[in-house]
Amino acid sequence: MSARTLANTLTETVEALACPASYKDLYHEYSDGVPLPSSEALQKIIELARGIIFPGYYGQSCINTNTLKYHLGVDLEQLHFLLVRQIQAGLAFSDFEEGTGVFAAYNQNTVFIELRRMAEQRAEKFIARLPELRRVLATDVVAAFNGDPAAKNYGEIISCYPVIKELTIYRIAHELWNLEVPLIPRMLTEIAHSETGIDIHPGATIGEYFTIDHGTGVVIGETCIIGNNVKLYQGVTLGAKSFPLDENGNPIKGIPRHPILEDDVIVYSNASILGRITIGKGAVIGGNIWVTHDVPAGTSITQK
Repeated sequence: MSARTLANTLTETVEALACPASYKDLYHEYSDGVPLPSSEALQKIIELARGIIFPGYYGQSCINTNTLKYHLGVDLEQLHFLLVRQIQAGLAFSDFEEGTGVFAAYNQNTVFIELRRMAEQRAEKFIARLPELRRVLATDVVAAFNGDPAAKNYGEIISCYPVIKELTIYRIAHELWNLEVPLIPRMLTEIAHSETGIDIHPGATIGEYFTIDHGTGVVIGETCIIGNNVKLYQGVTLGAKSFPLDENGNPIKGIPRHPILEDDVIVYSNASILGRITIGKGAVIGGNIWVTHDVPAGTSITQK
C-alpha cells in the first residue's frame, strides 16, 4: 500500500468514525469535574475492603493484634477517600449522562459541591456498615466450609474459594446499591464476574449462610430474593422467564421478574429457575432442570 493510499484510507476512516450518526448513544462528552468512575480505583477499593473484613488474609500480611487498630485506621481512611471520589463520579456521571435536570437551577460549582456532600454522606454510611458486612460474610465462610468436605479450615475458604471473593464484592456492591449509588455497584460486580465466573446482580437480596459450590457459571438476577442457608452449585441460573413490554414494545424495567428462594433450599448444577416463582423452604432442585412454576416447601425435584 502506497503512502498516499494509506493516507486516504485513514482520512476516510476518521470521517466515518467521526460521523455523529455512527456513535449515537456510544459517546461520552467530557466535562470538567465530571469524570468517569475508575476501574483501577474500584479495584483498590475491593482490595482495601477485603483487607479490612479479612485482616491478615488480604492487605497487610504482617498484621497482628498489636497493630490491627493502626492498620484498620489507615485503611479505612484511604477507603473513605476513594469511595467519596468514586461515588461522586458515579453521581455526576449519572446525572449529566441521563440529563435528569436535578440540579438545573444551580450553577456548575454549586452542583459539584452538592454532589460532593452527597458522596461523603453515602461513603460514611457505607463505612458504618462494614462491621455488619463482616458478620454476614463470616456466616458465608461457615456455610462454604460446612458444605465442602474437601475444605480443611476457614483460612482455605477465605483465601481460595471463589464464592467468598465473589460474595465480598457482591455484599459491598449491594450496600452501595441500597444507598442509591449509581453505576459503581454494577462495575464492582462485573469485576467480580470477571474474577470468579459468578454473575450476581448487586440488586439481588441474599440472606446469611449462603454458599455456591465451585461457582463457575452461576447467574443471579437483579430482583432475586434468597433466604438463609441456601446452597447453589455451578451453572445455576436464577433468571427471568420473559420481559413484559410496554405499549411501545419496549421491555418494562424494574419489575420483580426473578425467583424467590426461601430458607434451606439446595439447587444442583445447571438448573435454571426462571420467573417470579417461589421455591419453598427446604426444597431440593436437581441438576439440569428447567423450573418455571412454584415449588412447595420440602419438595425434591429431579429429572424423570
